[in-house]
Amino acid sequence: MVVAKRVGVDVILWLAMAFVVAVEGGKQRVRPVIGPDIYEGHNVAKDVLAPGEKINNVMSFGAKPDGKFDCTQAFMDAWRATCKSKVQARILVPQGKFVVSSMYFSGPCTTPGPVTVQVEGTVIATTDISEYADGEWLMFQDLSGFKLIGGGTFDGQGKDSWSETENCETTNSESACVRNPSSIFFDNVSNGIIQNIKSLNPKGFHIFITNSANIRLRLLKLASADTSPNTDGIHLSHTINVKISKSTIETGDDCVSMIQGVSNVSIKRLKCGPGHGISIGSLGKYENELEVRGIRVENCTLVGTTNGLRIKSWPEKYAGLATDISFTDVTMENVKNPIIIDQEYQCTPGNCKKKPSLVKIANVDFINVKGSTISPIAVDLRCSHQFPCQNVRLHNIDLKLVPSPAGSRCANIKPIYGGIQMPPACP
Repeated sequence: MVVAKRVGVDVILWLAMAFVVAVEGGKQRVRPVIGPDIYEGHNVAKDVLAPGEKINNVMSFGAKPDGKFDCTQAFMDAWRATCKSKVQARILVPQGKFVVSSMYFSGPCTTPGPVTVQVEGTVIATTDISEYADGEWLMFQDLSGFKLIGGGTFDGQGKDSWSETENCETTNSESACVRNPSSIFFDNVSNGIIQNIKSLNPKGFHIFITNSANIRLRLLKLASADTSPNTDGIHLSHTINVKISKSTIETGDDCVSMIQGVSNVSIKRLKCGPGHGISIGSLGKYENELEVRGIRVENCTLVGTTNGLRIKSWPEKYAGLATDISFTDVTMENVKNPIIIDQEYQCTPGNCKKKPSLVKIANVDFINVKGSTISPIAVDLRCSHQFPCQNVRLHNIDLKLVPSPAGSRCANIKPIYGGIQMPPACP
């Protein structure tokens, strides 16, 4: 089976967005500056057909719902007809199982309003990893106004590929690292919605969003085994103004991961676990990294995760900044490392012999964090000797280790305490 090539019109810069240039791993990157949020003040939970909206059923373009037939070309043709439409249009993937290889859903589109891909059935990835030469499975790019909805399922069929996974996060090398394909990939998307869908067993990340702005992710169910490597639930980079809400993530890596260039992110009513928790970083791996700023995590529950609320940066690498971050009203159930700032990432905790991290961490709040932990050290704040953490507040922390009391560890930080402190504050 051949890999699907890019369809749609030529790539152009968004009219509604501006860009600044950054460098990551020697590659030139772009970061969007936020433009108008077209969904602000609207009920995005309700899907209503526009007057005269055309529905392009993939079966009308030759797709077969038998779970065997290669539907890639049919999906490409349906996208081309939808994206190039002069009237409002959407793609419909009805009930059934549709096998699709790697393909692009590229814009810009010519419809009057946002394009919708409505998936009611199950979209199944091919298993031959060699077909994914473009790096991801379903790639949505250069779109201004887009919705992925419908209650359907994306099955990445990733189990066979997990044994071949290269861990790009933990490797200390700056050379190119080849990730396994993400199931859903947004690149240069503004005003995008992913709502009421399921993702199963991706080869790589469930959802990867980069160089995008004004993105809403809600009512998602993302699931893979707790042993599945590098299967982050939602991975964000170089992206502004993201709202994640009312979702459940069970995976083998971070439920949500945010790296350089991410700002103005709201995460509410997320249930995470199993997995590696909610992470900012790792930071400081590359030169000229853009800051992480304005992260709000509220009313979330973490169950059985190997980390809880984490900020991590590399020692002996490059500069960076993480600031204006808050974790509020978070419940933990048997979580390892529930509160952790780790600026000795991938180095022996408390005995790291490498040069200190050059990433600055400041203005971080942990407020009303409660529940149970399996770690003797429940609050672990290990900051950079060269740039100690500044203005980190812990208010009403109540984390219990049964049968023994949990403890705290602090290095290169003077936390600001208030309210209940269990485990006890650092001396």
